[in-house]
Amino acid sequence: MAKKIFMPGCSLPSYNPEAVKKTADYLKKVFPDMGAVQKCCGKPTAAIGQAELFKERFGLLQADFDKVGAEEVIVACQSCMGMIKKGAKRQKPVSLWSLLPKIGLPEELRGKAKHSDAVFTIHDSCSTRYEKELQDGIRWILNELGYKTREPKYTRENTRCCGFGGMVVPANPDVATRVIQRRVDEFETDHVVVYCAACRASMMGVGTKSWHILDLLWGPVVMKNDDAPVNVLASPVKAWMNRYKSKASLIKCMNI
Repeated sequence: MAKKIFMPGCSLPSYNPEAVKKTADYLKKVFPDMGAVQKCCGKPTAAIGQAELFKERFGLLQADFDKVGAEEVIVACQSCMGMIKKGAKRQKPVSLWSLLPKIGLPEELRGKAKHSDAVFTIHDSCSTRYEKELQDGIRWILNELGYKTREPKYTRENTRCCGFGGMVVPANPDVATRVIQRRVDEFETDHVVVYCAACRASMMGVGTKSWHILDLLWGPVVMKNDDAPVNVLASPVKAWMNRYKSKASLIKCMNI
């Protein structure tokens, strides 16, 4: 039974299954008995008021937690952290971004981007407004990697939404576009780093170069003239294929 498990969420596996794999591989080295669960926390159904469907979906997640004996859930998704904190019976969520400063990065990654000429604006997810330790962790990771960063006018507890929150995109895409455009207009650099795959998709949707922090951690060093990875979440088929790849890699990593 695995007392500690890794849960990457939905958007991140849909976007970058290779980053999920490398993160899981590293965590497994640090925590050899760690397990994994890849399943939706039900946040979208809760956001649109489908209380019974949310209860059903979170119940399935709770059953998986109980099945593997989870006590601590390492989450890479801020929405998952909030849902588990509110709804899990026994499990405690721990943000990956708060955990990495405590266990450290792989030695070969430290300082890898010290010669990069890119400057990244940090976008904090609105669901983490009051999670100072998590926010500090993101900045620690970027500093350890060696990237230069800049804070926007509205940051940390005053951050602004990327336009994806509350299921606004499917409900009213015009409003969502205006919200994200207002946000990106504040940025003073051409490169943006986020720690939510949905935030990245929103920014890419209005033509803003955006990277997920795991792109920077596990991927090649980014220079100022480099293009951002493609917006995979714009294609539901590719997103579902990536999610399948991510789950397969987690099963292999955990020797399930």
